[in-house]
Amino acid sequence: MPVTLRDFGSYTAGGRLHRVNEGEPRDIQVTRDVTLTFDPRGTFAVEHAYVQYFVPEPRRDAPPVVLLHGGGMTGTVWEATPDGRPGWLHLLLAQGYEVHVIDNVERGRAGFMPGLWPGEPVLRSLEDAWSLFRIGPPEGFETRAPYPNQRFPTEALEALAKTFAPRWLSTGPQQAAAVKAVLDRLDAPTLIAHSQGADPAFEAIAKGARASHLVLVEPSAEPADPATLADMPVTLITGDHLDINDLWRTRAAAWATFAADLRAAGATAHHPALAPGHSHLPMHDLGHDTVLDAILATLPG
Repeated sequence: MPVTLRDFGSYTAGGRLHRVNEGEPRDIQVTRDVTLTFDPRGTFAVEHAYVQYFVPEPRRDAPPVVLLHGGGMTGTVWEATPDGRPGWLHLLLAQGYEVHVIDNVERGRAGFMPGLWPGEPVLRSLEDAWSLFRIGPPEGFETRAPYPNQRFPTEALEALAKTFAPRWLSTGPQQAAAVKAVLDRLDAPTLIAHSQGADPAFEAIAKGARASHLVLVEPSAEPADPATLADMPVTLITGDHLDINDLWRTRAAAWATFAADLRAAGATAHHPALAPGHSHLPMHDLGHDTVLDAILATLPG
């Protein structure tokens, strides 16, 4: 799908300088032929987000769209599906939307600094993704036997796993600060957040960041106070097979309560119905274009 770009590039958002005073210099071999003295002490730029932006030609007269990934993933989740179809990034550009794609703190091209955050990073396995993303039952993993009507391209599971990134579980405040820096820079864009990405989005908005429209794709959290979203329309996207275990039954109930709380707080809450069979990754499923169409139908203009 050819798209003409008026501009594209990247920037960083948020972050701080961090001083390290511990450690001693040591010699390290950086290539076969070069050895340098490495000093672990010094001042480091940390806890920023990396953002890549794309401006199509022609550009639609609408707020830019910010794409925020979920846990253990990066901005690549929006670029293409694991089986090679154009991702939501390309579909949005083809419809004239300016798009900004975030790699949040400690993820992807935002980089990370060893020893900076409490705890150890975790990396998702194929087995975990198969079950957690509701692709198929645990006993179906070895033979790649999915749930009935499953829309995720199961033959591309390994390609999906190659996009996973280690994540820390202790960087919520830093991620929220980086998301706020992006939203503040763009002045009320449309924000599409997937899964764990909803949590820093809520915190950023609670601290004063503005979005013209908030799209939540199977959010793994709800805001502490739904009233913080009363001034912006919210679109909630949820998939199928939510009765498979207590985790997803609990999330489905929480989403229903969340939508009701939004409406009670005066927010406009959209919850479009999707075709059966969508997984926790509707941006990768077969029919991902119709999911995006359902989202765009809730946006003004």
